This record gives sequence, structure tokens and C-alpha cells, in this order.
Amino acid sequence: MNFRRRNRSQPPGFQIIPIIDVILLLLIFFVSTWTYAQWEKQMDITVPTAKETTAPRRMPGEIIINVGKDGEVILNQKKLTTDELRSILTRIAKQFPDQPVILRGDESTAYKAIIRVLDACRQADIWNVAFATKPAEAVAPSPAAAK
Repeated sequence: MNFRRRNRSQPPGFQIIPIIDVILLLLIFFVSTWTYAQWEKQMDITVPTAKETTAPRRMPGEIIINVGKDGEVILNQKKLTTDELRSILTRIAKQFPDQPVILRGDESTAYKAIIRVLDACRQADIWNVAFATKPAEAVAPSPAAAK
């Protein structure tokens, strides 16, 4: 009989490589979702269409102001009055003079509601304002028009 002692290997120690892999994957996930989360879009706002539109080159830190159908102003998913909006924009304009603002007004919003927001931007000394639109869909000619 062979009563030799078998050479037992020691249990593996703390494995750091798999933990680094998991942390790296989580970091990539959170950075990529953060990028999309900063582009605030209200689901109940339908921006008007425009024939001449281009995909915007997104600027980091741009402010998106949503104006609903009834004229309510929404910034960072919070309803604001015109005075509150002006106060926030004034503080931002002092820190960042060339702050870009995107105004997303619903296509059925009254014109005076849009002008109130533009006035608040102007009073806060924000001049870099863009209007959000969506591209016009290609309209296929009807069979009756082709004849």
C-alpha cells in the first residue's frame, strides 16, 4: 500500500482580476447611460416639424426647457414659474456666459408662452437659444397625384 502524502495545493487566494472586470463593465454602463439621461425629453411634448433641420451637435451641459401645451415651463422635470426660470437662468448665465439653451415647445403651445420663456432667457442674458424641431417625414405622392 502506498501511504504517501498527497501534495495538497493551497486554496486560491482572493481573485482581483474578475472584480476589476466587473467594475470596469459597470463603469462603462453608468457612463453611457448618464450621457443619454442628460438629454431630457418630456414624453408629452410633440415638437413641430421642419423641412430644413439637421441633427443637433449636442453640447455638454446644455439646458433643455420644455414648454407644454398649456404653457407650463418644465426644467429638469420640475414645473417652474417665469420668475423662477429667470432666477435659475440668471445664476447659470453668471457662471457660464455662453450657456446653450434648447427650447422644446409643443406644436400646440400658444405663441405667448414661448415668448415668455424667450424673454426670461433675454433678461438672464442668455443669447444662445435654439428651437427643437423634428424632421418632416417624406410624404409619398398619392396615386391620384401621379396621374
